[in-house]
Amino acid sequence: MAKWVYSFGDGKAEGKAKMRNLLGGKGANLAEMSNLGLPVPPGFTITTAVCTHFYENKKSYPKDLKKQVEKGLAHIAKITGKKFGDRKNPLLVSVRSGARASMPGMMDTVLNLGLNDETVEALAKNSNDRRFAYDSYRRFIQMYSDVVLGVDGHDFEEILGGYKDERGLDLDTELSADDWTEVIKRYKARVEEETGKPFPQNPNEQLWGAIGAVFGSWMTARAVTYRRLHNIPESWGTAVNVQAMVFGNQGDDCATGVAFTRNPSTGEKRLYGEFLINAQGEDVVAGIRTPQEITEAARVEAGSDKPSMEKALPVAFKELSRIYQKLEKHYRDMQDLEFTVEKGKLWMLQTRSGKRTAKAALKIAVEMAKEKMISKDEAVARIDPASLEQLLHPTIDPKAERKVIATGLPASPGAASGEIVFSADEAEQLKGQGKKVILVRVETSPEDIHGMHAAQGILTTRGGMTSHAAVVARGMGKPCVSGAGMLRIDYTKGTMQAGPHVLRAGDVITIDGAKGQVLLGEAKMIEPELSGEFATLMGWADAKRKLGVRANADTPADARMARNFGAEGIGLCRTEHMFFDEDRILAVREMILADDEQGRRAALAKLLPVQRQDFVELFEIMQGLPVTIRLLDPPLHEFLPHTDAEILEVAQSTGVSAEKLKHRAQELSEFNPMLGFRGCRIAIAFPEIAEMQARAIFEAAVEAARRTKKPVVPEVMVPLIATKVEFDLVKARIDAMAEAVMNETGSKIKYQVGTMIELPRAALRAAEIAEAAEFFSFGTNDPTQTTFGISRDDAASFLGAYTSKGILPIDPFVSIDQEGVGELVKIGLERGRKVRKNLKIGICGEHGGDPASVAFCAAAKLDYVSCSPFRVPIARLAAAQAALGKSLATTA
Repeated sequence: MAKWVYSFGDGKAEGKAKMRNLLGGKGANLAEMSNLGLPVPPGFTITTAVCTHFYENKKSYPKDLKKQVEKGLAHIAKITGKKFGDRKNPLLVSVRSGARASMPGMMDTVLNLGLNDETVEALAKNSNDRRFAYDSYRRFIQMYSDVVLGVDGHDFEEILGGYKDERGLDLDTELSADDWTEVIKRYKARVEEETGKPFPQNPNEQLWGAIGAVFGSWMTARAVTYRRLHNIPESWGTAVNVQAMVFGNQGDDCATGVAFTRNPSTGEKRLYGEFLINAQGEDVVAGIRTPQEITEAARVEAGSDKPSMEKALPVAFKELSRIYQKLEKHYRDMQDLEFTVEKGKLWMLQTRSGKRTAKAALKIAVEMAKEKMISKDEAVARIDPASLEQLLHPTIDPKAERKVIATGLPASPGAASGEIVFSADEAEQLKGQGKKVILVRVETSPEDIHGMHAAQGILTTRGGMTSHAAVVARGMGKPCVSGAGMLRIDYTKGTMQAGPHVLRAGDVITIDGAKGQVLLGEAKMIEPELSGEFATLMGWADAKRKLGVRANADTPADARMARNFGAEGIGLCRTEHMFFDEDRILAVREMILADDEQGRRAALAKLLPVQRQDFVELFEIMQGLPVTIRLLDPPLHEFLPHTDAEILEVAQSTGVSAEKLKHRAQELSEFNPMLGFRGCRIAIAFPEIAEMQARAIFEAAVEAARRTKKPVVPEVMVPLIATKVEFDLVKARIDAMAEAVMNETGSKIKYQVGTMIELPRAALRAAEIAEAAEFFSFGTNDPTQTTFGISRDDAASFLGAYTSKGILPIDPFVSIDQEGVGELVKIGLERGRKVRKNLKIGICGEHGGDPASVAFCAAAKLDYVSCSPFRVPIARLAAAQAALGKSLATTA
């Protein structure tokens, strides 16, 4: 018989931490904590295999699951002395999700399950606290109705708010047992009104309803979105954890809280977190009440007048301090803990590797390596390369004027400016229009996930450092200010009031997630400086990686940035980008409009000195590192004006008639420019263009070598080659220019001429091309287009459907298609190196900064990848992880 249920509690468990694929992260860690002898309320885990069965069999369960669940309930009853559904001493349970990958707030939870009109009286009698019992019952009705029965949770908030208004009460804690009894009547009436049935009283019916709802929540829109954003496969499924309830809302010697063994924002090594006295766990993460600090030091820093856990519950605090240190040492990683204190006794409800910012991840990894808790290799392997982008975003210039209009909690570091939006849908819509927005909410919920992803940053008026907004923002690497209680948001009017300032949707604000400040208008930003733990870890990474990392850089600013981020050269300089400056575009247009070669050469002579100076600057900045310069690639019509107004303006500045301009533009226009007159085809038809560029390169190399006293070895790259004959024709012109410059200057120039492999034919004929080409660089963007027959500019309309339906695992323009395009890369590499053993091969599309693509390139034995300057650190770390044989799926 298949085993579907695994029990835990009373110092032992049937599962363990290594079984997370079957038990989910929460279930595996509850089992592990039980095996460690920690105080864990007893319970059982229904495995992820049941979730798979559920969706493969029309949402039905395995036949023998019911008996195993009953056995699990009996296990809890034996340990607690309480029986599920008993009228005198009822066992109450929580039902929680638990996927193998942490998905905070994305799936459903039900607390206090087992309460009904009879068991609530038993709870009141046994606890000697009627108010507590009915408070627990109303929470259960509200949560169960929302999660299982589909009754909107806001309906219950309205009922409760209306009742408090009637009674002149402000806080939930002011309601008596009789008040809760009346509220419960109204809750149950709303349930029957909405569902047509009374609220279920049978505990077993309640339990199976909750189990089905948790499995059902795996496919909610918010969970699907979260999985897509975090590359979590749908096939993994979720487990369900059923656990005996412990109550943090039973009086002032009870509490609930969330703690991190180190600060998840900064990485600082000290206990960090929040708790609430006389509350249940959902109160902390939902942001319904503003939490208190756990440690006295944190309370003093925050300036709070509410007691810390260290002072209010000293015995439980001491036990928490012992346990958090034991768990961090056991798991060898920063832990995210959930706990409840019931009548002074501490109970552990969860431990997991804590979500953290990139800054914190670096600090924690480096410090743990220095503490000998983990190795340097493990430290390198623990950082998600893509998360480094969090460190590369602007922060507010310290010299900038800060018009602070509100202050909240520094929930996620970084800074962002944008237009105010009050809904997730609006955030997503405006992002699609190219606008930058700040999502402003009273509090966020899992349904806001798409808007949070679309926004530059998130601002909430409720919630603490462990609220939904804070946790999700940190995971996304977006700045967040939470708990800005001085703000007043009116969704109906579309306004946000901060003291005398009344702001509306569309007004611009800036948030500083490091300081918890909200600023009026757009603040001046500065680029980050990478040092400290970043430099240490990247040094460890560079010592391990075998793959070179270069940058795509077209300007001196790009080149300097690339060097600052550790690039080992320029893998792609797109010379056409240099032609669009106002002082150059005129000469380019003169060249295109010329009637003969003589006219073209006259125009090119104007471009030669500026193009040469561009290259001199790049060579000087790179200080002898390799620089790969691609000859002119795009179609010539891109440089010509298109609208009538533009044509008239250019005609006046060039002295050419508007009619001739229109005629020439029509001559050069193409149905499919990507496959048209571009790349080496331009150099073959108009060799004088390639000659000018080659001369500029070689003259610049001589000048830069003279200035820097370091040898400059330019790499000249011919784009869009399909045949060796094409390459030979262009290379002959390049070689002639090198010879001419050497004769004119009396200098010896070392250089290489290679090609971009962008067409499938070039990859297939790589052997003969390698007879003449000294290096290959795979563009990856054009090979993706030509291999799939997809236009990158038009693919957005259907690629989303392809990935959501599983036709493609990911957008092939984001991460290289390893089976198709990757196969062509391997073919080109193998055939090229058969002819030229030491043929240098790299890639230079944006895939060069994608961690999965970098891992592929390392495995394929490429020499280097090249990417945008901001992605250089990502590529460096991903290359090191590839060398260490690390799977990307295991990043912290």
